[in-house]
Amino acid sequence: MTLLPKIRRSPSALTGSLIILFLLLVALFAPWLAPFDPVLQNPAQRLLAPDAQHWLGTDSYGRDILSRLIYGARPMFGLVALVAVITLPAGLLIGILAGFYGRWIETVLMRFTDIVMSMPRLILAFAFVAILGPGLINGALALALTSWPAYARQARSEIRHLRNSDYLASAEMLGIRGLRLLWGHILPLCLPSAIVRLALDLATIILAAAGLGFLGLGAQPPMAEWGAMIADGMQVIFDQWWIAAVPGAAILTAGMAFNLLGDGLRDIMEPEHD
Repeated sequence: MTLLPKIRRSPSALTGSLIILFLLLVALFAPWLAPFDPVLQNPAQRLLAPDAQHWLGTDSYGRDILSRLIYGARPMFGLVALVAVITLPAGLLIGILAGFYGRWIETVLMRFTDIVMSMPRLILAFAFVAILGPGLINGALALALTSWPAYARQARSEIRHLRNSDYLASAEMLGIRGLRLLWGHILPLCLPSAIVRLALDLATIILAAAGLGFLGLGAQPPMAEWGAMIADGMQVIFDQWWIAAVPGAAILTAGMAFNLLGDGLRDIMEPEHD
C-alpha cells in the first residue's frame, strides 16, 4: 500500500498534511491573495485595529498585517525547505558511511558528530549566523549545520544493526557491493525513520527560524517574516496586541501541523512504536 492512502486513514497525519498544504498554497499564491503591498508604508494608517479594510489591522509603519502574514509564509517555508534539503542527505550520508564501513571511518565521523551534538543547537545556529551574516540563506545554512547530527546517529545505529544481517549478506552474495549496495539496499531501510524525524524536527526548525527573524538575523527588511513581525509588535504589545499575536498564531499553527504530520507518519512507518 502506498503512503497516501495510509495518510488518509491517520487523523493526525491527514490534519497536519492539510494544514501544511493550505499554508503552502497561501505562500505560493501570495501575490493574488494579499489585499495590499506588504512593504508599502502608510504612516497615516499606523497601528489601526482590525476593521473592514484591514482585517488584521496595521503595524507601526501602517503596513497591512494580513498581507505581511501571507507573504511571511514564503521565507518561512523557503528556509524550512532549504534546511530539510541540506540536513537529511548530509545526516544520512555520514551515518551510513560510519555504520557500514566502521573502524577508523566510524570513529572519526562519530566523534565529529558528538562534538556538534554537544553544543546547544540554537546558540550554535545563532553563532553561525553571526559569522556568516544575517539573511535567509545564511539562516538556513546555520540551522542545517546544527541539525544533521541526530540523523547521522540514527542512521549509523540502524546500519550497525543491519551490517551483519542475512539481508545484506544475500545482496553481497548476488554481487551487489559498494555504492550500489549503499544506494539500492541500505538507504531505503534508513529513509522511513529519517523522514519521521524530519517531520517532527521541522516544528522545532520553524521556531528556530522565527527566533532568527525575531533577533533580526533571518530575512531582512522590508521582507515580511513572521519572527520579525513579532519583534515589531513587541514594542506595542500592551496596546496593539494583535500585531505580535497574529504572526505568533501562524508560527504555532505551522509547528503544530508538522508535529501532527510527524506523529501520524511515525504510526504509519514505524508501527512498533504503538
